[in-house]
Amino acid sequence: MKTLYKIALVIAASAVGLMAADYLSATDHLFAKTAGQGGMAEVKLGQMAVNKGSSQKVKDFGQRMVDDHSKANAKLKSIAGKDNILMPSQLSAKDQGLMNRLSKLSGPAFDKAYMSAMVKDHETDIALFQHEAGAGSNPDLKGFASGTLPTLQEHLSLAKDAAGSVGAMAMK
Repeated sequence: MKTLYKIALVIAASAVGLMAADYLSATDHLFAKTAGQGGMAEVKLGQMAVNKGSSQKVKDFGQRMVDDHSKANAKLKSIAGKDNILMPSQLSAKDQGLMNRLSKLSGPAFDKAYMSAMVKDHETDIALFQHEAGAGSNPDLKGFASGTLPTLQEHLSLAKDAAGSVGAMAMK
């Protein structure tokens, strides 16, 4: 009977250990969801900029968003699959609203609105990724966040430059 009890304890302890390893904190889950939705939005908005932008800087920036965020999305999707994280398949309501608003614009009005949104978005993204890199509990997501930060910081610099060249309102 004691042997059976010991085996049951070992099995129970193993199960608890496996559950703890699979546990994803609320912060990590929110980061993965937000980063996934944001990455999808960057690609779709970038494609829109390539097609609708009137300034070459806006078109080039849009293409850069498509390229870089497609790569980041693939990395995040790989982490999500490995760590059993359910990733969103649709844009957030906020991002869909921006897509709808930008789709009605053209020429310089599109360029200004898109670049203003990209400056603001990348400022928000950097804060989100810095938080995850510092406070996240999932090592894969923390690594993704810290590894992606330099690219996001470069995007913000490029966005500010392009925003200035098209006369978009300066964002803090």
